[in-house]
Amino acid sequence: MRTVTLPSGTPLPALGLGTWHYGESAPTRADEVRAVRRAIELGVRLFDTAEMYGEGGAEEVLGQALAEALRAGDVRREELTVVSKVYPHNASRQGLPQACERSLRRLQLDRIDLYLLHWPGSHPLRDTVAAFEALQSAGRITHWGVSNFDTREMRALWQVPGGPACAVNQVYYSLSQRGIEFDLVPWMRAHRMPVMAYCPIDQGALAAEPELLPIAQRLGATPAQLALAWLLQRGDTVAIPKAVREPHLRDNAAAAELALDAQALADLEALFPPPAEKQELMVL
Repeated sequence: MRTVTLPSGTPLPALGLGTWHYGESAPTRADEVRAVRRAIELGVRLFDTAEMYGEGGAEEVLGQALAEALRAGDVRREELTVVSKVYPHNASRQGLPQACERSLRRLQLDRIDLYLLHWPGSHPLRDTVAAFEALQSAGRITHWGVSNFDTREMRALWQVPGGPACAVNQVYYSLSQRGIEFDLVPWMRAHRMPVMAYCPIDQGALAAEPELLPIAQRLGATPAQLALAWLLQRGDTVAIPKAVREPHLRDNAAAAELALDAQALADLEALFPPPAEKQELMVL
């Protein structure tokens, strides 16, 4: 599995499994648990969730699946990177550790590897960062970061004591949604911070994009794999596609091994050029 490097020097798997919409319905829970177990069998070691997803339901699904896999010996805890996110309204000095403990219980873990502020909120960043640091000191989280922060918010974070310790910024990013490349990606690269891309297939739109089909067929791949490989080949981007069905899980895992040649990259650049001006950050 390809990796990216956090500012601390820690490697992070470049491809993970997102769990948005997991845990929202009891009838689908068994399928979602099986999806996580299958992803582990396919080599996926990074799993992204949030207390918002299913109001904790996604964390419960992920926790059950990981507990089963660990008991079965399918994976070791030290191989896993578990990412979760805290609601902004819980991101105060007092509220954040309480939210973290609730997430840990649902995940059936004693630490979260990467804990993110889900989007900018009303609590002062100074307090949120201080709470993250306290959780690190207590061993309840390993790294912390943010999500849905644009360049202005990242600059503000950098002015807060401890703010430059931020490990990642998770944002909407795909081949067809490249707005962050105008100023956010250059800023993050200058600070050696990886991008974590959610909706990397643009909510499924790229999987059905007819203009990608000839390029994908030439490489023996699917359009969705092409879109994921484009992100992974950038070297500083983690992609976290959400999947439940077996074919999608297999296709996503295989995308990590797909190498795009110069012609493919040029064709993709022509189809989906980078932004020529500042664009509003997409947030879901």
